Amino acid sequence: MRIGSGVQSASEVFGKQKNNSKTYVAENEAFSQTSVKVYLKTDDMLFSGGNGTGLSFYIKYAEESTEDNPVVIAKGVDENGKEFEEKININDINLRNASYVEMSALEAYYNVDKGNSLSSFPQETGCMGLNDRCDLISSFEKVIQDMNKLGRYDLQMFYMRNMNTYLNASSKHK
Repeated sequence: MRIGSGVQSASEVFGKQKNNSKTYVAENEAFSQTSVKVYLKTDDMLFSGGNGTGLSFYIKYAEESTEDNPVVIAKGVDENGKEFEEKININDINLRNASYVEMSALEAYYNVDKGNSLSSFPQETGCMGLNDRCDLISSFEKVIQDMNKLGRYDLQMFYMRNMNTYLNASSKHK
């Protein structure tokens, strides 16, 4: 279903208010619950998702995007519920200093294998906020070593394949 720009958040689809905070009391213990904005993927999106921090966004091709110079637009809300919009040139992403949004743009553009997971990235990236940066290659190298120590050679190979996918894609544009 498309309305306006073709983007609907789950809260719009289900009629809930955005960033609706409520405090609940259970057995003399109060806790706050905040609704999170989630974007439902439409046909014109490369990606729709986020991570465990509350960061939620979608990615579409920018009008000026070409095959030789792919450019995307990421729109969403950061981990604090603040809206953002970011233009990303796929060929300019630095794997040694990338944001979660940039890494997600690469993952979607190159259609990287996610296995049975929500992401092709090492688990530590799930804690990144909008402005946090990560050395993706070092993160892959660490998780590959960890999986080897644990005898999880299947996961070691999975992360090695994904790391090589990113490295090969990056080297084509340098």
